[in-house]
Amino acid sequence: MRIGILAGELSGDLLGGGLINALRASHPEAFIEGIGGPKMLAAGFHSHYPLETLSVMGLVEIFKHYPRLKKCRDSLRDHFLQHPPDVFIGIDAPDFNIGLEQALKAAGIPTIHYVSPSVWAWRQYRLRKIARACDLMLTVFPFEADYYRQHNIPVRFVGHSLADEIPLQTDKHAARMRLGLPTEGVWVALLPGSRRNEVRQLGIPFLQTARWLLAQRPDLRFIVPLANVHLKQLFTQQVTEIAPYLPLTLLAGQSHEAMAAADVVLMTSGTATLEAMLLKRPMVVAYRMAELTYWLAKALVHIPYFSLPNLLAQDKLVPEFLQHQVVPEQLGTAVLHWLENPAQVEALQNRFTELHHHLRLSASQQAAQAVLSIIEEKEGKRGERKGER
Repeated sequence: MRIGILAGELSGDLLGGGLINALRASHPEAFIEGIGGPKMLAAGFHSHYPLETLSVMGLVEIFKHYPRLKKCRDSLRDHFLQHPPDVFIGIDAPDFNIGLEQALKAAGIPTIHYVSPSVWAWRQYRLRKIARACDLMLTVFPFEADYYRQHNIPVRFVGHSLADEIPLQTDKHAARMRLGLPTEGVWVALLPGSRRNEVRQLGIPFLQTARWLLAQRPDLRFIVPLANVHLKQLFTQQVTEIAPYLPLTLLAGQSHEAMAAADVVLMTSGTATLEAMLLKRPMVVAYRMAELTYWLAKALVHIPYFSLPNLLAQDKLVPEFLQHQVVPEQLGTAVLHWLENPAQVEALQNRFTELHHHLRLSASQQAAQAVLSIIEEKEGKRGERKGER
């Protein structure tokens, strides 16, 4: 059995790793290749390019890197056409994956897209291309599956693997002990992002916010997990420029433990907000992007919220700040609100627990079953054609 998988960033690598392990439970001999990161590599995956090749976000940023991205996609397309897999799975990265899926499907290769693009929020015209590109859409959120059914596109809601992996209750003191932090005191986690351009945009405002918070609450301490050594170097430079005397603890990775150890999380929008929700941590969510990207997105995006907890609940559970709202006074006031209102934190955690249950469906096993059913369907059709001869 040959399977192609392409993940575009760390969150996709996490889903891909779980999927590969679930597939290998019944098909340990399968050869699985494409693009992936450490989780997928640990599951016995062969990656043709480093995961970071595709870690680009924002309209302007994608245009800037387009020649390199196109060369990578063309190379993978040619490889899979010459060595056809039994199925190809694109995990997230829709601007890269869906075009590749369309080319492979046109050549008779079954295709699955895992993690829906935000067609329900903007660029709804992509539905036509998705219908041409994918034999099946796997969604991690229930409202997405409802949307695809309304447009007659084959879909299966599988839940989210993070909801399976993270327990319904987490121990804050145990997380602090694992990180070597004092178990007492008040800790705020700062997560400025897992991409270089995110840390460039949010690192300094987050440090300014920490400095503002410390002026209000001298007892606060801050913990900052950074995805790799390059981001750690960038953030360290920002610390030197903005707030060299802040009580900061920098971590290499370990974002999960950092959020579990924190009383409140100040973070960039993205999959990490889902993880914070599943850990039941109150959060403040911010996002900034290139100014041209922001104005283009503002004209095209029509949704009331942008953080995953709010989108899932269809309610403003956590405060959100976008672009010019990302200033220390607004972010800091929102962080203090959670620290000073424990009853509201408890109510928030109850809502988070409800959402956790809705997503906890053994996602990797369900996704693997969907993949194998597509392969079996292909084999059945091939057998029918042979029988007709």
